[in-house]
Amino acid sequence: NSTAPLDLLSVLHKACNYTEQLPSPANAQIVHSGAACNVKDDNMSERIYTIKEGDTLVLQCIVKGHPRPQVRWTKTAGSASDKFQETSIYNETLRIEGIQRVQGGRYYCKADNGVGVAAIKSIRVDVQYLDIPVLTVHQTISDVRGSYYQEKTVFLRCTVNSNPPARFIWKRGDMLIEQSKDNGVDIYEPLYTQGETKVLKLKNLRPKDFADYTCQVSVRNVCNIKDKSVTFRLTNATTPPMIRLSVNDTVVVDPGQDVHITCEVTAGFPLPTVIWSRYPGPLPLSAQVRGATLILRAVTPADAGFYNCTAVNNVGNPARKNVNLIVRTMSNLTFQITPDSNKDSETIQMGRDLKLSCHVDATPQDKVNYTWYKNGVPVFNSDSLILLRSDPDMAPGTSSLEIVDMKFRDLATYSCVASFPGSTVRELRVDVNISQNSVSPPVLSVPSGGQVVSVREGGNAELVCLVVDGKPRPPILWSRTEKDLLMPSGKPIVETPDGRLRIKNISRDMMGAYRCQTAPYNGLNIKRREAQVQLNVQYPPILDPVFQDVRSRNYQMVTLRCTVQRSNPPRLTDIRWFRNGDFIRMPMPDLKETPELKFKLEPTNNGSYECRVSNSVGTSTCTFNVSAQPYNAEFYFDTPNPVRILKGNNYSYNLQWTQKDPEATDRIIGYWVNVRKNKQNLLSKQIDLKGKAPEKGVLMSYTISDLKIPLSYEVRLAPITTYSTGDYVSRIIQYSEPYTYPRPSDHVCGFEDERICGFSQDRSDVFDWTRQNHLTQNPKRSANTGPDTDRSGTKEGYYMYIEASRPRTQGDKALLLSPLFNITSSRGPKGRVPYCVSFYYHMKGKHIGTLNVYLKVRSIASVDRVMWTKSGHQGPDWKKAFFDITPSGPFQIVFEGIRGSGFEGDIAIDDVSITRGECKQQNTVANAGKTGKIYCHFGVCVCV
Repeated sequence: NSTAPLDLLSVLHKACNYTEQLPSPANAQIVHSGAACNVKDDNMSERIYTIKEGDTLVLQCIVKGHPRPQVRWTKTAGSASDKFQETSIYNETLRIEGIQRVQGGRYYCKADNGVGVAAIKSIRVDVQYLDIPVLTVHQTISDVRGSYYQEKTVFLRCTVNSNPPARFIWKRGDMLIEQSKDNGVDIYEPLYTQGETKVLKLKNLRPKDFADYTCQVSVRNVCNIKDKSVTFRLTNATTPPMIRLSVNDTVVVDPGQDVHITCEVTAGFPLPTVIWSRYPGPLPLSAQVRGATLILRAVTPADAGFYNCTAVNNVGNPARKNVNLIVRTMSNLTFQITPDSNKDSETIQMGRDLKLSCHVDATPQDKVNYTWYKNGVPVFNSDSLILLRSDPDMAPGTSSLEIVDMKFRDLATYSCVASFPGSTVRELRVDVNISQNSVSPPVLSVPSGGQVVSVREGGNAELVCLVVDGKPRPPILWSRTEKDLLMPSGKPIVETPDGRLRIKNISRDMMGAYRCQTAPYNGLNIKRREAQVQLNVQYPPILDPVFQDVRSRNYQMVTLRCTVQRSNPPRLTDIRWFRNGDFIRMPMPDLKETPELKFKLEPTNNGSYECRVSNSVGTSTCTFNVSAQPYNAEFYFDTPNPVRILKGNNYSYNLQWTQKDPEATDRIIGYWVNVRKNKQNLLSKQIDLKGKAPEKGVLMSYTISDLKIPLSYEVRLAPITTYSTGDYVSRIIQYSEPYTYPRPSDHVCGFEDERICGFSQDRSDVFDWTRQNHLTQNPKRSANTGPDTDRSGTKEGYYMYIEASRPRTQGDKALLLSPLFNITSSRGPKGRVPYCVSFYYHMKGKHIGTLNVYLKVRSIASVDRVMWTKSGHQGPDWKKAFFDITPSGPFQIVFEGIRGSGFEGDIAIDDVSITRGECKQQNTVANAGKTGKIYCHFGVCVCV
């Protein structure tokens, strides 16, 4: 219905093309777009990606296959012995900011769409780095010729971690040390050393050997990694470090005390550096290091540990001393009453032995002092009372008082007091009353009705196990009867003083039997009493399916089933069916059978069906979306060269798709296609299939024309049947440079795609070319230089340019390299095959420098040759340049921009092409010889 005066471009082709496209297995290819130093293939045809540590790694997995494969990245480390590691990357791009050396290794891209075998591609990432070297000095003195004199030898050991292996250079002062020219030195690589090491041996030390020595390491500027070095001054006073501590090896203090530890350096030149550390963990936040002194303010038990003092001056081995800091603690004082164990007694009886035991959890355990009292009077060893400071029959650190052949005089109140002598830590005390009525075995009981506790999932419960008789009454310990299961708190055992175990927010995995036992402490030390309580967790029915999408043809029978997998209690109380929220009246279903609903699907009863199944706890629901609506179309992403360049800065897109399960619903008679930009409809059209229904796995295509370079669009597609229209599916189509493989072609590279047609920045230059369009220009840019738009005059179009503003200075160079063109044959019937290189350039400004274009041929020896050059201001317009080349082998085109004398010197290029054959004479100004252009956009055409 367009009313445009010129119908130059059709919006959509008038016919829909069909191609049989059965599901195809996944295919994958890994490409890179990050800060690579080099990418090459090794002898095993595996790609190696070299990158500098700290740069950004970007790997893209280009996948093909229908349906569209899912992409997953995984990694193995550098050595075969390291475990396989998974990343959390489930998309096509793997990006690692600031890559570290441990992240090097083999990366795998796995593409899987459920058809055939998954496609797996790998690339090895080699992270390059060079650390600052470490130089250490070792000295030996040996007797020579029967001890007439001693010979002193010095070893300077230089160690570095690097990738690739580093090259070592030794210097004395500024002079290079060469072993072949100095008999007094040896340079060698020792065995069994960590990292890369070179040793400079100074034999029979001479006066000239006392000097400054420099170890310089280099990886030959790979990835622009600069050389690094370290210098050491050797004198006749050079000695290894020695230290002395101001405290003993073990220091025991009370909580709240301040601790001062000084690590005194007694020898060493150069002056050693003192370093304090702690094991385990770092130094406390409150720790202060003042010179060689470590200060800990108001210590707590958390500050305990081994504190290490290390003195280093890179001569000999570091000097080390350790201090074990112990902070006194005391808690949890318990007692035990043990009747005569030889008589298997569980009660106190006159004439038999009785043992009272006392234990406290303390640090240090062996420094605890136990004092026993009888009716407040200290107890001393006698024939009838025996004190054991450390009872061998009890846990370590337990003190016992044995009463031999108990008499009535021994009935009393006994007290155990635990303390640290001379410490400010508070002492702990426990009293035990021994009489015929005060001690009796415990009786454990579960209250009536408490053997089984039922509770709804998500609720709270209390399990009760009481000591109903016995003195003294011990605490109750709870655990699961299945030994591999933990308590809800995550601990294997939970102590309750009153026998009541409280559990909150109960889940079904907590269901089961719980054991309660009397504790062996704070009561009689006899056989434990135990009982069990069953926790029964109730929950609503668990149904399958929770949700199901059901498609069918109209006027056919549909059966919906809702299966009950589990339920507690298992008895169901109600089953009801609903359509769109309304109750469906039907005979009461059998509660013992699987819920089922059968009906004939009609246009009036499409909708959401629910089966609600209840027990005494709650209700669960199966939901079915029942519809005669067709399934969604599935876009096909593997279209070869979907973009075709048209005249007038336009392009077309070949949209392809398949129909999911077309036989499941009524016959599909067509499709609605909708093209949108910024959520505004630009086109809405019905595609008529003309009586030919879609087939499963058969590819359909439609060409959308009159799209503007470099704009992207949203395309929406929905199937149509006689009775309904399916849901829209959408995808973004965008212009991309069809420059997949680096070979000369008739294509013009306008830098519209972020991959810039495979061009790359030269890492050896001073700065880079920048991709830009009118919309991304800096609003504060210099107005008297650089283009306003790309060569075609559109604001959205991109171009490449060099920015001449600060910090650039005169003579700075930026190099842009084309892909490497691996031409199959450099010779034709009449000699070498010619190629035409053409491009547009923009050189406006009073400070314009120089634009050079080189031909870089890779043959036996790489050759760079200037093919075109231009300097100075060339006017405000884009101009075209072209020249012929006849390369002798694989080649690249290199654009070199050189900054001029000032900031008004931006240089830009656009629309680069490399085609087979000689150049044809053309206008050199972008708009020369043209009276106008016609631009069409979905049927609306404008002449400019």
